[in-house]
Amino acid sequence: MSYDFDLFVIGGGSGGVRAARVAAASGARVALAEDDRMGGTCVIRGCVPKKLMVYASGFAEFPAEAAAFGWDFSEGRFDWARFRSSLNIELDRLEGVYERLLSGSEVVTYKARAALAGPHEVRLSTGETVSAKVILIATGGRPQRPEMQNAHLGLISDDLFALPSLPTRLLIIGGGYVACEFAGVFNGFGTRVVQAYRGSQILRGFDEEVRAHVAAGMVRRGVDLRLGVEIAAMGPAGAPDAPAPEGYRGPITVRFSDGKVEEFDTVLFATGRVPNTRDLGLSAVGISLGKRGEIPVDAYSQTAVPSIYAVGDVTDRAALTPVAIREAMCFVDTVFRDKPTAMDHSLIATAVFTQPEVGTVGLTEDDARARGPIEVYATTFKPMRSAFAGGDEKVLMKLIVDQATRKVLGVHIVAPDAGEMIQLAAIAVTMGATKEDFDRTVAVHPTMAEELVTMRSVTRV
Repeated sequence: MSYDFDLFVIGGGSGGVRAARVAAASGARVALAEDDRMGGTCVIRGCVPKKLMVYASGFAEFPAEAAAFGWDFSEGRFDWARFRSSLNIELDRLEGVYERLLSGSEVVTYKARAALAGPHEVRLSTGETVSAKVILIATGGRPQRPEMQNAHLGLISDDLFALPSLPTRLLIIGGGYVACEFAGVFNGFGTRVVQAYRGSQILRGFDEEVRAHVAAGMVRRGVDLRLGVEIAAMGPAGAPDAPAPEGYRGPITVRFSDGKVEEFDTVLFATGRVPNTRDLGLSAVGISLGKRGEIPVDAYSQTAVPSIYAVGDVTDRAALTPVAIREAMCFVDTVFRDKPTAMDHSLIATAVFTQPEVGTVGLTEDDARARGPIEVYATTFKPMRSAFAGGDEKVLMKLIVDQATRKVLGVHIVAPDAGEMIQLAAIAVTMGATKEDFDRTVAVHPTMAEELVTMRSVTRV
């Protein structure tokens, strides 16, 4: 049977664009549809603008620290409008890069919403229907609002990059990495930040010692972190239980589960993300969603329909941009290069751009302990830069070692630029390095990272 394309990709994020480009380079006729900005969550509404905001907010601490090193800088003030303008220029540039990469790869692009019309057919919002031998769904995920009265008064993370002005008092609901990262960002910008989370500690799923260290660091910097508390009701000024009038844009009064009532000018819901599978026509072609609304796939990213594949956040495997890109590469190897390749999701390094920053790879202490006897090597200390400036910031370095094999099962870092350090540590862990391999590595002095290879005494077993 003849098809319009060998591959049709639904979604122009990092995974979809990589799959389209590499498949085209392998000789396939490829098309891609995206109904929003090219680049997806990471480039337009996620990691890239968020990291730039982290950088911007971090400068708040520089004048005081620089003074300890002999520099005389004025305190200055943060200009949100100026930063937002520069941010938009950068995002426009990156979107253009993605568009040029696709064009240079001779990928046909459609500025339209696409949905499945059959195992080999895609219907576009323009009314056109095209056919493809293989269809790849890479539509990513989306933030979700809770189901409660006046939930529309609250923002989601997508909204933060276009705020007309900085909030004076911001309430963030949630305890995951998005909530914690933006708490640090806006606290650095000078906003009074309250973060409320119903759990007993932030960053669920991360190492317990890391969670406690980050929480303490956030509080030390000025975030009003409230654990074991959630939002009970929110409404217009002075009336948390009343429905908001049409078009209401005023202060928001919130009643918390502990009975406290407070007023905020902005509320952010950072209560999780879900796979973006709405209106894709999945059920019509025989694809049933998982319990979180994800598209179930096998190790090769193939769905229940042999001609349809899915990669990235829409599969709810590991919602990280580099994972989507790697899954896309494995998909192309499998389908267009005759090299069946499954991605190994067992060891994925992660950075959380909280303040303080987190870098982690491998098992948490609790998970490792559940598998068998371990040794834990951990240290906290003031890094040279902070100590010299009279700061009270402390770094955490932690290694988890299998007693029997001596392999390093997990590395956890809370420190400035922890993400940069964990990338390199992840290479060693992925290669199966032992504690003795770390020990015989000569330290680079004076650095924070040298502690990873100089810890000799077991902290606990």
